Amino acid sequence: MSTLIDPTVLDAAANALKSIWPNAKPKAGLILGSGWGEAVKDFQGLELPYTELPGFGKTGVMGHAGKLLLAEVDGMEVFIFQGRRHWYEGEGWTPVILPVYLLKAMGADTVLLTNASGGIRDDLKPGSLMAISDHINMLGSNPLIGPHIPALGTRFPDQSEIYRKPLREMLLNSGADAEGVYLATMGPTFETPAEIHQYRSMGADAVGMSTAPEAMVANAMGLQVAGLSCVCNWAAGISPVPLTHEDVNQTAAEAMPRMKSTITNFLHKLVKEI
Repeated sequence: MSTLIDPTVLDAAANALKSIWPNAKPKAGLILGSGWGEAVKDFQGLELPYTELPGFGKTGVMGHAGKLLLAEVDGMEVFIFQGRRHWYEGEGWTPVILPVYLLKAMGADTVLLTNASGGIRDDLKPGSLMAISDHINMLGSNPLIGPHIPALGTRFPDQSEIYRKPLREMLLNSGADAEGVYLATMGPTFETPAEIHQYRSMGADAVGMSTAPEAMVANAMGLQVAGLSCVCNWAAGISPVPLTHEDVNQTAAEAMPRMKSTITNFLHKLVKEI
């Protein structure tokens, strides 16, 4: 298994999707992280299991349904990726970045990335929704390493503003509580208290195990990127109890009405802007 992005697999997936849904013309996409699946349960449309697209495979984490939904919001077609692949699953970068590649290949220009995170900043208590203003990549790798793939953008992408300010403002006006810096670790272990102490000193407000790779590639390809994190627990050393993925999903379930309304409001606002 190569950790490098395989452009032949990306193209095969895009061609397969175009043959399955030849008339699809999404303007935007959502990638749903842990605990976010129920936020789109009222959206209706065509469904496609990830396993029907080359390179995707089955999602390996509880709470990631592994289905692509083609829905419509106020006349705007939206691709909703119900679950993501993670770097720590050990299958390389191709399945991780495939959703944003497919969005670009199908003509979309905007993507909203969602995730669950651990709160570091004092005001980001469990249940808070944080619009991502920037990220810190602590994955120990970068999806764009290896031979340059022109379809993924320039060799040296600028990252001065990955998460676009107008989209962040839309998220705040749609129900998000605050902005903050998201730090991505490799996982699958939760962080140690010493690491969280270090990350706080680096300027991180919340920590998780995803999102940054997709954001980097989407930005490199020219997509408008927004990020929304549900803070599902206090980070290690701040939390008074041991961390579990089950607790992450439980907190997300409790925050679901606000998660759902924030996504819905954001999409309605997005329709008016494009």
